[in-house]
Amino acid sequence: MAGIFKSQGGFAVTPHKVSVCILLQIYAPPAQISVPFPFSSVAQHNRLGLFLLALTKSCDDILEPKLEELINQLREVGGLLDHWLIDHLTSRLSSLASPDDLFNFFSEMRGILGGPDSGVVEDDQIILDPNSNLGMFLRRCVLAFNVLSFEGVCHLLTNIGMYCKETLSNCPYGAPELDDTRNDLETLPEYESMDLENLVFEKVSEEIEARKRTTQSIPFHFHVPEALSGLVEDVDVLSFPKCKSTSKAKEGYSYSHSLSNTSRDIDPSGSAFLRTNWQMQGYLDAQAEKIEKFGSLFSLNAFELVLKQLQKMAPELHRVHFLRYLNTLYHDDYFSALENVHRYFDYSAGTEGFDFISPGSGCNSFGRYEIALLCLGMMHVHFGHPKQALEVLTEAVHVSQQQSNDTCLAYTLAAIGNLLSESGFSRTSGILGSSYSPLMSMGISLSVQQQLFVLLTESLRRAESLKLKRLVASNHLAMAKFHLMHVQRPLLSFGPRASVKLRTSPISVCKELRLSTHLICQYGTESSTKTTDGSFSTAWLKNLQKPAGSHVLCRDNESGNNSSELPFFAQPTSIPGSVLQLLGSSYLLRATAFEIYGSAPLARINAILYATCFADTSSSSDASLAYVKLIQHLAIFKGYKEAFSALKIAEERFLSLAKSRILLLKLQLIHEHALHRGCLKLAQQACNELGVLASSVTSVDLDLKTEASFRHARTLLAANQFSEAARVAHSLFCLCYKYNLQVQNASVLLLLAEIHKKSGNAVVGLPYALASLSFCQSFNLDLLKASATLTIAELWLSLGPSHSKRALNLLHGAFPMILGHGGLELRARAFIVEAKCYLSSPTFSVSEDPEVVLNPLKQASEELQLLECHVRKY
Repeated sequence: MAGIFKSQGGFAVTPHKVSVCILLQIYAPPAQISVPFPFSSVAQHNRLGLFLLALTKSCDDILEPKLEELINQLREVGGLLDHWLIDHLTSRLSSLASPDDLFNFFSEMRGILGGPDSGVVEDDQIILDPNSNLGMFLRRCVLAFNVLSFEGVCHLLTNIGMYCKETLSNCPYGAPELDDTRNDLETLPEYESMDLENLVFEKVSEEIEARKRTTQSIPFHFHVPEALSGLVEDVDVLSFPKCKSTSKAKEGYSYSHSLSNTSRDIDPSGSAFLRTNWQMQGYLDAQAEKIEKFGSLFSLNAFELVLKQLQKMAPELHRVHFLRYLNTLYHDDYFSALENVHRYFDYSAGTEGFDFISPGSGCNSFGRYEIALLCLGMMHVHFGHPKQALEVLTEAVHVSQQQSNDTCLAYTLAAIGNLLSESGFSRTSGILGSSYSPLMSMGISLSVQQQLFVLLTESLRRAESLKLKRLVASNHLAMAKFHLMHVQRPLLSFGPRASVKLRTSPISVCKELRLSTHLICQYGTESSTKTTDGSFSTAWLKNLQKPAGSHVLCRDNESGNNSSELPFFAQPTSIPGSVLQLLGSSYLLRATAFEIYGSAPLARINAILYATCFADTSSSSDASLAYVKLIQHLAIFKGYKEAFSALKIAEERFLSLAKSRILLLKLQLIHEHALHRGCLKLAQQACNELGVLASSVTSVDLDLKTEASFRHARTLLAANQFSEAARVAHSLFCLCYKYNLQVQNASVLLLLAEIHKKSGNAVVGLPYALASLSFCQSFNLDLLKASATLTIAELWLSLGPSHSKRALNLLHGAFPMILGHGGLELRARAFIVEAKCYLSSPTFSVSEDPEVVLNPLKQASEELQLLECHVRKY
């Protein structure tokens, strides 16, 4: 009997589609001219038309909204007519009480379509074009209803009753009560247990409890077996602790709101038609994007139950194993992730679910072993196993070459380049091989930095030749990061050589960033074929309820609800999420580059731009990085009180992120503030916490290890333990030099100079400060260069009054950069050193010109007053 309810092409009449048809009848009523009732203007009429256009396109998506969601969308779009539209919709739905009512309703629907049989049409009469989007949708609904048998019509009528009952029971618009006999659970056929779309997420726990109290836990899709309905009721989207108050839950960037808007608790379509494989693949791809976006915030157990049901009902859908692999991967379950990635490739041989590999490339009777190796290598990267990842990815390079899979080879080379860039390798001889580097085949030994440059260049060349637009953009970003952090040296150490300036090139960084953004705009040839127009329109509709404007680090979300204006500017574009992520990454890298170069305003602008425009498409890790940059800017330029207030908001928005950037930032702020207030015990506690995060027991990156050691040395310096501080700083310098972390070396050298300055060995500290200054010039670290110049001036000043003039000249040379881009502490320190220079000068008399000393001291006091503002609680 299942075939009775299945329409041609998989399109079936559902209660939601009936609701859209009712709204279409309001939009284009038959035999009315000009602007129809109840619209008062053309703009108001057109607004409903645009809304209906998005609704009809979203009907092709795998899930349909409930009546309650449709009513909420009408409130956003309807403006002054929202009450009339909602009342008309609910009353019209409740009036469909018999099969005859449905037959009469669809007969009326034919009257609003234009055509050769529509008779004489007035010039300003509103008639739907049968070939338009709205007309085609209406024709499909009429056709799907016409092919239904009488049992199918009765089934649709029952679904409409259930569709209305759950929403209208608490509706303030006075809809009539529905007959309870239409909701009898015993009248349902057995075949309806095959509907897969009911296995989705519940919204929030409050709505679950309310539904249990009012409907005795009866799910909306009543044709689901009891086992599955009980399963759905236990599904929760996110696993995080509840906020302390409802107002706080509304303040932040809540992942609960984002994910509950994209995952439905129950599908209200009420139909028994089957989903196409195209729709299921698109749905699973969308869930994969959500897993990658929300990471550990995505509910592990709830989605695992959904995947089990999908696997039971569609065993040939091997993509389920890959989704289970992603789900366990982002929840740091190593053994389950390893088991599922092996199971996926054992069942599918890598031939399902990878859009970046063309069907004819590298596919033989043994499957795609090279893609399995690529996934396994990326899994090792995620779990912090760089050596195992490098070995697996190197084998993937060889297999890709043997199978002539150029696409997989390009992606593998890019993955190795990212691994070398992110992880610390002192040498890679004997691991990478020599098949893709002509210099290695010549027997020339290359450093890790040179090998990284060769890999990035080769991967970029292959991606451009294969027209892999997204990979090209990603490689341009990697090249920009390489030029930002490394001084490019010649690969050959013999032969004629032109004069080379050992400096980084900001021009090359900006060029690569611009190329990445330019190429992302040409993504069309590589966009996923599974991204349906309906899913885009569904995202468009969900965005109607989002507040307009930026809410970054802001507690006031009480923007006025002006429902008379449709916020088109807040709607998403049709660009795929992966492309938007790359575009957002370019702005994050811009912020990092300007932060390193010392331009605080530009770094802040790019971070705000990312947090405002790309928060919905970015991963939780990237979004937290943008917030970290903004909070660090507040701490440096506004003081710790503002920074801790913003940190509290960020902690509410990024919940349950173990070892996250937010936790690291909190420890950094506590440590900095404790040092400034002289609370060495609290500073040591923060260092100990950082040491736990950087423990060798768990896999960490070198940046975290260097950060922990750097702050440990600063704590020892504040405690006047100069020898211990110098020892820790020296070992940190050796570590950075071993792994080619030259930018960090500039800060470590400056710290060594500070240690020797405070210990009274200015002569020993000068070489370190000068070496740090040389590093800053090579890597264009302008603000750090100004700080190093300030330290050199202090060292000269500590050598005696005779050097005060030289120190003052150095200080005045660094003043433009310090005052223009320096923070509160650096500016106050510079003012204090200036006053010391004047006081130490033998030719200066305080009694003759006291303002020369008092003015900088007064300015330093104002800067430190903002910085040292008391913070009650961390």
